[in-house]
Amino acid sequence: MIIKNGKIALPGRNDLASLDIEIDQGKIVCIGENLQGPDCLDASGLQVFPGAIDPHVHFNEPGYTEREDFYHGSCAAASGGVTTVIDMPCTSVPPVTSLENFRVKLNAVKDRSLIDFAFFGGVPGQAFDPGSSLPIAELAEFVPGFKTYFISGMDSFRSLNPEQFTAVLTEAKKYRRPVLLHAEDPDIVTGLTRTQRAAGDDWIRYYRSRPELAEITAVRTAVAAARRTGAELHIVHIGSGTAALLLENEPGISGETAPHYLQFSCRDFEKLGASLKTAPVVKEEGEAAVLWDCLKNGILDFAASDHAPAPAAQKYTGSVWTDYSGIPGSGTLFPYLYSEGLIKRQIPLARFLKIVSENAARRYGFWDRKGSIETGKDADLVLIDPDKTWQIRGQEFLSKGKITPFENLVLQGRVSKTLVRGTVVYDVFRGIVERPGYGQFLKPHFSGERA
Repeated sequence: MIIKNGKIALPGRNDLASLDIEIDQGKIVCIGENLQGPDCLDASGLQVFPGAIDPHVHFNEPGYTEREDFYHGSCAAASGGVTTVIDMPCTSVPPVTSLENFRVKLNAVKDRSLIDFAFFGGVPGQAFDPGSSLPIAELAEFVPGFKTYFISGMDSFRSLNPEQFTAVLTEAKKYRRPVLLHAEDPDIVTGLTRTQRAAGDDWIRYYRSRPELAEITAVRTAVAAARRTGAELHIVHIGSGTAALLLENEPGISGETAPHYLQFSCRDFEKLGASLKTAPVVKEEGEAAVLWDCLKNGILDFAASDHAPAPAAQKYTGSVWTDYSGIPGSGTLFPYLYSEGLIKRQIPLARFLKIVSENAARRYGFWDRKGSIETGKDADLVLIDPDKTWQIRGQEFLSKGKITPFENLVLQGRVSKTLVRGTVVYDVFRGIVERPGYGQFLKPHFSGERA
């Protein structure tokens, strides 16, 4: 196949190139002018980007498929130009905390995903129980990193104390795998949740139970531990600008934010209610502007969706304290960043490509195959119509989750087609056009490791 007449987003360039792309057996084999062949896809009027990578999703399979599953989640992702997702280890049954559990999960979803996928491993507090051991050695070959929590509401995936977290960093360093952290200080959150919950059931009290200080304190603790051990650390879903700034000039330490932290503040709860509830919570007004700056200048490495939807019965329980924490987002991640980042805030194209594709591919060991439009790489591509505007409507999501705080937001630029390894899997007019199970499981390959 040859993709002709499009404007191509090449790595390191701040302008779109008028070039064609030749694809053979799922790989990009040539990028050049006036390429010819019998099978052509006309991209006239369209922009061609590398497929986006969403490195933080909760697709809940097996175990919690009333919320989401790999088929619906991957279809939603593809509709938004995402060609690779990395699923979190904690929201499935069993959690990915051993090689045996990893195999159970892979067997359950290997024929379900529309797009390529990987799993993070996890190290919960249970790994430190008597008779247990850290799963890092047995899982490292198969996962691009290990998720941990300083505070957790999941009995099946308990949090770590600072000493345990340091032990995980030390062990993961041996295998060159980053440790991912949900960074909220447990003492602050536990104490404030008790007092705020006793004081009332309005939404501002939920924000006050998990304020900026909880995130800032946890990030400081984690960064200090990473410095001591020399291990790789990644802070997920950062909502505080001050917390993000703590990562500046810290070798081996990276961070991500999510669109809801870039768009909303705690003041939006009055209008949006449970549709905006996440953990960590969105923060005060002004934090979003700092996060945008951190994305633009490289203090934050990328954005991820933290896709974690739930049905209405779980999302609207009648209490701010029991409403489910999580929103759908994989299908709107790339379109939101394109519209609000590249177009509205004029993030340079080369930096934008790092945010949506390149940096996650590098961080998690997929840069040899994914993350950019270059010869030899998988032909994971998203074709954008830059002149189209569209309105987000949750009921049109291909995800099982339909409740979104982004309801009715108008975005500039519409995904026209999404290709995974040279095959169109989504078309704006035809919908999903490839079978479940087309997506492949990805093992990481870090530089210097044996392929």
